[in-house]
Amino acid sequence: MKTKLNLKKIDAFRSNQELLRKKAIKSGVNLIAPETIFLSKDTKFGKNVIINPYVVIGKKVKIGNNVEILSFSHIEGAKIENKVKVGPYARLREGTHLMSGVKIGNFVETKKSKIKKNSKVNHLSYIGDTLIGKNSNIGAGTITCNYNGVKKNKTTISDNVFIGSNSSLVAPIKINKNAVVGAGSVITKDVKENSLSIERSEQEEIENYKRKK
Repeated sequence: MKTKLNLKKIDAFRSNQELLRKKAIKSGVNLIAPETIFLSKDTKFGKNVIINPYVVIGKKVKIGNNVEILSFSHIEGAKIENKVKVGPYARLREGTHLMSGVKIGNFVETKKSKIKKNSKVNHLSYIGDTLIGKNSNIGAGTITCNYNGVKKNKTTISDNVFIGSNSSLVAPIKINKNAVVGAGSVITKDVKENSLSIERSEQEEIENYKRKK
């Protein structure tokens, strides 16, 4: 009996997904390899939306016009505005809001974060409890350290900010307009406007070094 019940649930799920896919296609959504794409009944789509294979869209997702979702991305509880590109291998969690022209790349996770127009988070980053302003670039491997073991803290990254690769931003923290954070930095204090902030150990070099055999 238990096996039969599970089979019934699986069949019902498959049938429901087929209906949701057909409805999306009929409304103008371009589903590439639709049998690999999973949708929710409350998803709202704009015009000229492209969803590539192996994408999962959970509950409470709103997608604007001219948006492309690349393969192996998972989206739930997110608002995506116009001309946004997501993925591949991106995870947009609840409370994510991507404004027009934003790019979220491969292996990027966002949660409870608003990213304003034309900003980019292209590679291997975690953005949580964060506000990112317009025209900012978040380098590969950047992490917003939002949890201190007791509570979640917020990170603010203003307009026209450049965060170098492999940086850790320890919240609560604010990176002000036009600032640059050097690659490999652990930033624990607010960064002023139009400034460069670097936190790095000094590199040492030992000449004529011989490896142990």
